[in-house]
Amino acid sequence: MIKPLPLYLLAFLVLFVSCDQEKETPNFDVDQDYQPLEIGNFWIYEVDETIFFGENDSETDQFFYRDRVRTSFLNAENEMTYIVQRSKSPNRQNWVTELEYTLLFRDRSLLRTVNNTPIIPLVFPPTMGRIWNGKAYQAEGNDDFELVEAEPGVISGFEGVELVRVNQENLDDKITTRDIRYEIFGKGVGLLEKYDEVITYCSRNDCLGQELIDGGSKTHLKLVEYGKD
Repeated sequence: MIKPLPLYLLAFLVLFVSCDQEKETPNFDVDQDYQPLEIGNFWIYEVDETIFFGENDSETDQFFYRDRVRTSFLNAENEMTYIVQRSKSPNRQNWVTELEYTLLFRDRSLLRTVNNTPIIPLVFPPTMGRIWNGKAYQAEGNDDFELVEAEPGVISGFEGVELVRVNQENLDDKITTRDIRYEIFGKGVGLLEKYDEVITYCSRNDCLGQELIDGGSKTHLKLVEYGKD
């Protein structure tokens, strides 16, 4: 006949199993909620894009991007890697796949790789004034990104969302180069806004300092819808 275990021993076993389970449960970093990553998550952006070909020669286009987390896998470093499919549409109805890129969390940072070019657009916790090398994973990269306070209500429709802004570059010497790049993330939402303006000015003697655009591009993404399907 098998004797029942004493009550004190049963209590000890229950406590041991409970503690063991707590140790095995991963500690989810709530700060990572500034970029939620689950299969099926999607974000739709309104895009304004201008390509400058030279003085008084440019082409402007308006369209939409739809970024959707298509699938995920464990990479060689055993990191959960999410594949994001980006589609383009002129009217939010007919979508055509444009590219795929990856997102993953590494060393308390977000790593985004587009066209084999990795950058670190966000670090955790997102503390104001924090500076890091956003191109740390690029062979020739050295570019300081800085977390600054985002103005509340800066994006229509997301007035109640906690925001952080990352200034990637803020340069305009009025003579040769204008390079302004930033991204805004919303807690529980993800990337809300992305602005990239990289242009060169005419530097000939007859136009130097007149801020005449010689070439470059300006692209502005603003979130209009997000969810999960």
